Parts: sequence; C-alpha cells; structure tokens
Amino acid sequence: MLKPQINHQSQSTKTLFPFENSFLHGNGGQSFLLQVQSRPSSSNKAPKVRVGFSSNIKAISIPFTDRNNKFTKVKAVVTVKRTYGSIISDATLTPSDFLDMLGMSLQLELVSAELDPKTGLEKATVKDFAARDRLAKDGGDITYRAEFKVPLDFGDVGAIYVKNLHNLEFFLKDVVLEGFPNGPINIACDSWIEANFENEKRVFFTTKSYLPDKTPTGLERLRGEELEKLRGNGQGKREFSDRIYDYDVYNDFGDPDSNPDLARPVLGGTEQYPYPRRCRTGRNRSRKDPNTEKRDDLLFYVPRDESFSGIKTVQFGAKAIYSVLHSLIPTLTSAIIDPDRGFPYFTEIDKLFNEGVNLPKKSKTSLINVIPGLVKDVTDTAQNILKFETPEAMDRDKFFWLRDDEFARQTLAGLNPYSLELVTEWPLKSTLDPEIYGPLESAITKEIIEQEIKGFMTLEEAIEQKKLFMLDYHDLFLPYVERVREVKDIVLYGSRTIFFLNPDGTLRPLAIELVRPPIDGKPQWKRVYTPSWHSTEGWLWRHAKAHVLATDSTYHQLVAHWLRTHCCTEPYIIATNRQLSAMHPIHRLLYPHFRYTMEINALARKALVNAEGIIESTFSSNKYSTEYSSFVYGKKWRFDHEGLPNDLISRGLAIEDPSAPHGLKLTIEDHPFANDGLVLWDSMKQWFTDYVNHYYPNPSLIKSDKELQAWWSEIRNVGHGDKKDEPWWPVLETPEDLIEIVTTIAWVTSGHHAAVNFGQYTYGGYFPNRPTIARTTMPDEDPTEEKWKFFLNKPETVLLNSFPSQMQATKVMTILDVLSSHSPDEEYIGDVPEPSWKDEPVIKAAFQMYNGRMKEFEGIIDDRNANEDLKNRNGAGMMPYELLKPFSKPGVTGKGVPNSISI
Repeated sequence: MLKPQINHQSQSTKTLFPFENSFLHGNGGQSFLLQVQSRPSSSNKAPKVRVGFSSNIKAISIPFTDRNNKFTKVKAVVTVKRTYGSIISDATLTPSDFLDMLGMSLQLELVSAELDPKTGLEKATVKDFAARDRLAKDGGDITYRAEFKVPLDFGDVGAIYVKNLHNLEFFLKDVVLEGFPNGPINIACDSWIEANFENEKRVFFTTKSYLPDKTPTGLERLRGEELEKLRGNGQGKREFSDRIYDYDVYNDFGDPDSNPDLARPVLGGTEQYPYPRRCRTGRNRSRKDPNTEKRDDLLFYVPRDESFSGIKTVQFGAKAIYSVLHSLIPTLTSAIIDPDRGFPYFTEIDKLFNEGVNLPKKSKTSLINVIPGLVKDVTDTAQNILKFETPEAMDRDKFFWLRDDEFARQTLAGLNPYSLELVTEWPLKSTLDPEIYGPLESAITKEIIEQEIKGFMTLEEAIEQKKLFMLDYHDLFLPYVERVREVKDIVLYGSRTIFFLNPDGTLRPLAIELVRPPIDGKPQWKRVYTPSWHSTEGWLWRHAKAHVLATDSTYHQLVAHWLRTHCCTEPYIIATNRQLSAMHPIHRLLYPHFRYTMEINALARKALVNAEGIIESTFSSNKYSTEYSSFVYGKKWRFDHEGLPNDLISRGLAIEDPSAPHGLKLTIEDHPFANDGLVLWDSMKQWFTDYVNHYYPNPSLIKSDKELQAWWSEIRNVGHGDKKDEPWWPVLETPEDLIEIVTTIAWVTSGHHAAVNFGQYTYGGYFPNRPTIARTTMPDEDPTEEKWKFFLNKPETVLLNSFPSQMQATKVMTILDVLSSHSPDEEYIGDVPEPSWKDEPVIKAAFQMYNGRMKEFEGIIDDRNANEDLKNRNGAGMMPYELLKPFSKPGVTGKGVPNSISI
C-alpha cells in the first residue's frame, strides 16, 4: 500500500544533516534543523537559510511594577516548532551562517490598541529582543524569551510586531503575554517569518476578534494596511516568500512550448470556457501561446503560509505525490515493457496484491530513499518485488465488484454519491441538438422497464411512488464522444442507467443505455442492456456496466472531486485573505477549513490535471479532461446547491418536511451518505449558528460590515465571476444568510470532500470495480463477424481488453492510495478549537458542544453499520459506510473528515 510521504517547497532547499542527526546543538542542549533556501539566479537576494518551528510565544506574568508605579514588567516566551524535510538543492552554508544561527534572536514590539488621548496618534510601541532559551530540552521545541517594561497607561495590547534579525526563515505559531491586569494575552501567528534582508516587520493581532467598525482605534491603520499587503498590486512574478493573494484564470494546464499537442484551452473568463479562478502566480507567458503561462517552475507559487507544515511535508501531501509521480511511476513504467498491454487474466490483477510487480534491480534502494514507507513491501529478493495493499472492499469479498446489487449500492454508499437522481418524467429525452447528436428519444422504453420490474407495478406507478432513479451521463458526455474516440484506445459513450427501489430499501439496476452520436458518416448508435441469466446477454451487461463505471469514475474525479471541492474552494480562500482581516471573526471561523488546499491545488495543476498528467493518461476524458470540467461547471454548478440539503433536494432525493429529522424526508430511507451527511451538516450548522449569532446579534451588523460585504461580493463577482449574473446567488443581509453561506463553504471542504476522496483506494484500488477508462467498444457496436465470434468464444478476454492497461491501472492505484491517506498532523472536524475560540468563553462553550456532537456522531455511525435492517450498509462481505466518521488514525482508513481539503 502506498503511504503518503511528501513535501513541497516552491523553491529548492537543502537539508544539511541526516534526519535523525540533523540538528545543530548549542549550549544547553538546544537544537534546530538547518536548511538553505536557494533563490532563482534572476533574484538579487541572498541565499536564505530555513529553520523550522512550531511557534508559540508565551508571555509569563511577573508581579512587578517599578518604584514610581509607571511600568509593568512582562516576560515573553517564544516557542518555535521544528519542521522537517526539504527538496534538495546545491546551496551551502558558510561558517558565518553557523555562528549567526547560534546567536539568533528576534525583535518584538508590543502595539497598543488605543490612541494617545493627548495627541490622537498611535502610541509608541514597546520593544525588546528575544534571545534563545538555552534550557530547552534537546530535540524539543526551541524557545526564545523577551522582557518588556510596559507603561501603565499603555492600554490593552492589540498586536505585536515580529522582526527576524537573521537570515533564517522560521515558523511562528503563537504569542502569549502575561503580566497585564486583565490577564494573559494570546496572539496566534501560525506563519513563516521572513529573514532580515526582507526588511519587513510582521504584525500579528491578539485572539480578540473585532468587526470592522468595532476595531480599536490604535489598530485601524494596521488592519487596513495588512489587507493591502495581502492583496498586492497584481503586477510581477510572485516569489517563494510572498504572501500575496490574487486571482487569475486557469492558463497553466497546457505546455505548448514543449509540444503543440500539449496546448490546452484557458479556462475562465470566457463564455465558452467558464471556470472558477485560481491564485495568480505572475509567471512568464509561453512563447507559442501568449495566453498560456510557462510551466518551468519546480513547483507553482502559493502564498507562503499556505504551504504544508514540516510534518505534512515529510509524511504526506506534496512530497508523497511528487515522489509517486517522479520516482515510483517512472520505475513502474520501466518495469512494464508494453504500456498498452492489458491484463490477460483476472489472476494477473490479483498478482498486484499477492505477488507484486518486478522492479528494475537498481530501483529498490532509490525508492526506499526517496519514498520510505510509501509502498507496502519491496521484498528483499533479486527481483525487487513491489506489492500493493489489498483494498478493504476486495479483502472482505473478492467478487464484490461483480454483483449488480453492489453496483447499485455504491451509488448511495460508494465513492460517488453525487450523481444519482430521481426519475420524474417519461419518456426520457435529450436536450442536445438532434441535427448534431441524433434523435432525442431514449431507447429505454416503458415496456423494458415494466419487464424488468416484473409486473410489480406499472411504469407510471413507479414514477409516482418515487421508485425509479437514474445515473444520467447522456447529455453530459455525448458532446465529447466523437473527440475522445479520435484518441487511440479510448472509447466513450453517453449513458443512462435506471435503478428500481426494492421494498427492502435497496436499489436494483434495470437497464443501461449506451449512445454514440453520428460519427464518420455512421448514424447514431444506441442500445439498451438489461441483467440476464443468459450467457451472451449476461456478458454484454457486464461490458455495459464497465462502460458506465468508467464514465462515472471520470465524472467523479473531474467534477464531484476536483471541480466541486478543490477548484471551487480556491476563490473562497483568496477572498477570505484579501477582504477579511485576520482579526475578523468570520476569517477565524473559516481559517481551519482552508488549511493546505491552495498547496495541494497547485500540485494538482503541476502534475495531476495537467496536459498528459495522471488524469489525462488514465481517465476516459483524456486530453479533454479539464475542458470537460469547465463544461460541467457552466452547465450545472450553482452555489446554492453545494450545501447537502439543497443538493439532495435538487436531485429529487429529499423533500422539505419540518416534521422529519433534519427537516428533510429522504426519498430512499436507507441512504448511508445522506443519512450520515445530514447529521454532520446539522452539527456543523449549529456550531456556525452559535458562532455567527454571538458576533452578529443584530441583523443590521451584517449589512454594515464592509469587510464581509466585500468578501461575498468578491467571491461572486471575481472568484466565480463567470457565474456572477446567475439569479440563484444568495444575498448576504441577515445572520441566517451568513450561516447558510459559511456552512455551505465548510461542508464542501469537509464532508463533501471526505465523502468523495478518502474511499478512493478502498473502492478503486481493485480497478475492475471502478475502471477509469474503457479501451474498446461494446462487442455489439458495428461488429464484424470476426469480432463477434471472438466475443462469443472469449467474453472474459474481451472484457479485460476493455479495462485499463497495466500501466494505466498501476498509475491509478498508486495515486489513489496516496490521495486516500490521512496525514499524522491531520486536523479533523470539531476536534481541536482555534486559539481565538478558546479565549472567548461563549465560543469556547459552543465548540465544546460541537466536539461532543462529533464524538456522539461516531457512535451513531457504528450503530447504523451494525443494524441488520439497513441493507445498504450491513451484510456479508459488505463495506460499512464510514466515510463521514469524523476522526481517523493516519493512513488509508476509509474514514475521517478533515476540516479542509488537505490532499
């Protein structure tokens, strides 16, 4: 099994010592990790050394006043957290650099929240230098101490300036000041502090939250200036150390300078290709396409504080994916002689788990060095065998993927619960242009449905009683069928799959329709397949299911996962940092839901969704993958349907019912994703309600909050500007409006993402269950006599030939395992409060209740999975539904809901 291990640096760094002994020791046993940051040759800045910290500045109160009662003495303890791991560069340290680090210190300045009543100006700051504490335990956090003499008339401390006096970048977590009459003052930082040559003091506000018009007068200028710095001026190329948040279109998927075939359309900013916005990097433009940015940076820019922490960097995230893409997959590629070769037998697929893949003889050492612990086993043999972990779904039932009931169940409790919808009209018809795509009417007739229902009820009764459901990939994929089929060994259909709701609450597939539009002078082709005990019809049904699953896998990865979570969240993050001050309560509410998302998105643009990246080379949409996600964004995405209740209602899976639990009556009562998701949604919404009502007790405060209104306006008009004129955008006028908006955003980053991400290896690791691509047409599509005869004689071989090739399958298995893993430093929903929440008694109490609900929710899920009456989550060999269980241990677990899209 793949165990994520990876780090990201937008510029290269070098770790000077082996991991276990990589700390330079000073007096008193203090130690820290040394890294050198290399900048591009075009920069005039000196090389930069990194030191990692988990920062904590704690000020300890000392009951001291000077003889004239003019000053209070305050001591500060600064704790800096170690970070680990870096991408290697050729940078070196000079002897003076070592001496510099041994004597490093910080300059701190306390900022009063009040203006001078005599002058009306800001009060002078109180300064001191922080020196490293020599008494810290070896290997532990690094601490620094400072002592201030604070005038008694200084007033409340509202902020602190921090200046790094040496050429060492470090990570500062927080500051706690004690010694003031009103008790300790906490200042949360969680930020990288640039080295002295940047010549900039950083400001951090206390954990006290303020609406804009309640800002203490002594902090008004700083509040505005800090936001201006984060917005930047929209000019120039962003540097590694920058903290600027700005918008741009997606013009970096393609690489036309390398190969004209790698050119991809710019997504966003046009009617043809609508899309959310990403973070601006300011890179140079391509020589061959001035609308496209170059892709020659090692890794793409993200604002400095959006980067993975040191722990995340080593154990997970960018480094794991980077290592998989640049070490493991090339090794697998060299081990597989024919990249187009499929699996000749199902037993050959099984060998990936029980025998493994023969790697080149020299690969074992390099793999272990680059990605230690990333794979289940590289056996100590002459052949160097790489084994994959058996996915839990296959481990429970080897033949789970064959069963029709499991095929249906996974639409409710599998990897993609976002596509199933209620059938409300008949006959089924397309909305596409018949001149281009052929006749509009579906080939699934009333007679076929009633035959498969087997006389239980009529079609009309089934629709009236809400018994028919559908996966409708007809109009969403048919426009791409002809273009995709021009690519070698890829076949795509528009499809419809109809399910019937059985009396026991389970779904049963009734029919699959596959459609090919007119191509190469041939007329439209469409066929309907139904389950059958007859061998020929039974094998055709299995082939049809494989095509539907390949389509569903593509839609899941590009739309339900990438577009609706990763891509659509980035504008929320950018707007929050540009328009909401760090002291704004809504900034602090949303902050944990944005952790690491911009970093993982940048890596995805670099190596996953880029031209000829993993997605294009292994999924049915191929080189049209990102364009396809733009097509669906334009057709279907709307913010007001991104929250779970409205999403279910929009697909006919629920109706509003004040008397029902959660205010919704589910169309399918035993719906694992919906039932668990609504408990999570309600718990989250209650927490957000408590929080918002505390800071906005009067509705007028919403309208008068200039930062909040600018934030929501920027999300609509800039971040999702291609949709700005849609009538469905929520207004932001009342606390209820704000509660719905922030709950929706947080749901997308937590519950939605967890439901579509952390089960990827569980359900997709054994790829016959969820093939990502179909390489051959249906056996009965324009068959030759020879083709049909071969199918009749070797139906299993024909099915295997349609599955992904060995190269495609192992690529997908490798990356899905990394994406399904939890990091050791994962932050889970409702688990740990933010510092500002702990310092506000009302908010602290509300969060404690939230935490209690999450723990109770774990037990609710366990009870549901143990209930034998719930047949969609309990049965022999069946995977329990745990994707929305709040907490998890590290690794691939098929459970756990992080606050944010952290992978």
